[in-house]
Amino acid sequence: MNPSTPLFENAQEHLVGGVNSPVRAFKSVGGTPLFVSKARGAYLYGPDHQRYIDYIGSWGPMILGHANENILHAVREAIELGLSYGAPSAKETELAIAVKRLMPSIEKLRLCSSGTEATMSAIRLARGFTGRDVIVKFEGCYHGHSDSLLVKAGSGALTLGVPTSPGVPAELAQFTYTLPFNDGEALAQIFAEAGDRIAAVIVEPITGNMNMIKPVDGYMESMRELCTQFGSVLIYDEVMTGFRVAAGGAQSLQGITPDLTCLGKVIGGGMPVGAFGGRADIMAMLAPEGPVYQAGTLSGNPVAMAAGLATLEGLSAEGFFDKLHNKTEALTTGLKAAADEAGVPLCTEMAGGMFGFFFTDAPRVTSFEQATACDSAAFNRFFHSMLDQGVYLAPSHYEAGFISAAHTQADIDETLAAARVAFKASRG
Repeated sequence: MNPSTPLFENAQEHLVGGVNSPVRAFKSVGGTPLFVSKARGAYLYGPDHQRYIDYIGSWGPMILGHANENILHAVREAIELGLSYGAPSAKETELAIAVKRLMPSIEKLRLCSSGTEATMSAIRLARGFTGRDVIVKFEGCYHGHSDSLLVKAGSGALTLGVPTSPGVPAELAQFTYTLPFNDGEALAQIFAEAGDRIAAVIVEPITGNMNMIKPVDGYMESMRELCTQFGSVLIYDEVMTGFRVAAGGAQSLQGITPDLTCLGKVIGGGMPVGAFGGRADIMAMLAPEGPVYQAGTLSGNPVAMAAGLATLEGLSAEGFFDKLHNKTEALTTGLKAAADEAGVPLCTEMAGGMFGFFFTDAPRVTSFEQATACDSAAFNRFFHSMLDQGVYLAPSHYEAGFISAAHTQADIDETLAAARVAFKASRG
């Protein structure tokens, strides 16, 4: 018997779906989710202590590897001083300074406890700053589960949005326009017809939730120009890409200065954390300086601050991202070669320590429509073959993957050896 099976069966008796976040349930790929007993370096360990090479990294934050000793040391020291204060501490300011040093577009910062909280608060702030109600988002980009963001597209650019989840009022959905990602014409049209009502545009500058998709040339530049022209707030959701694809996030790779940036994951080093920040004049609208309210009992938690500071210090080392890039390139190049050898159509994408691959014969995937047209059945077979061989990938063909500093060339070689078997299995 799969050692995770009895654990999952027991969990389903007490937790909704047996999990606390839907993708963990393996609904997309089928089968029983892996239950983890511990994690160290580049590896997860199952309930029977079987080792798995991990390419999720807790969905991004474990950029230095699991149980990194410097982070553990910082956390141990912080714990001895108390788990939570509900009052200011110097560590909050230290983390804010470290973030600002790496991401100069952020002039002022507000810490919170999750990426969802960060995006939700940034949207409220943008609406308060502009006095407008409408926001623009993009198909396939995920920004958390707040009501304004669980909205899919109508049949046309200006058709009222449709809630994607029960519990989201249709009256609220009408204030969210959802556009196809990488479609410059649709973006120009929405601003031409409704620009004076758009409070904000929120975007993953490199997507990670319809697998990894980069913007086409000129797309982000056009988005920046339109937001500036119409006085709309450009919000970069870098919860996933921030300090992951480069030391300064995707915005540093693209040469774009967003008005607000949402962060999370890496800046908590594995602890729950989120943040949003940007232009000082916009941030000044936030309480207690301004009228836009946002609060959180555990915001700036001292243990999370210590873990985040240790993580940012680690990734600031000389040549850190060059080494991470080389590892990711070796993995994606090797996956493509193994797929070609097996006669399986595949295209790959990467930036820094983030990567994606698609079961398609297209040379590049640039849209949600293309991503959904990829061979999900082939991915599912590939996923289970890799898992059987001790390689843990995201349990959905819509999710990006991550490499950490702890992954070695031997780990990559072992992964590619497993992939050569798995690509053959993916053909069915």
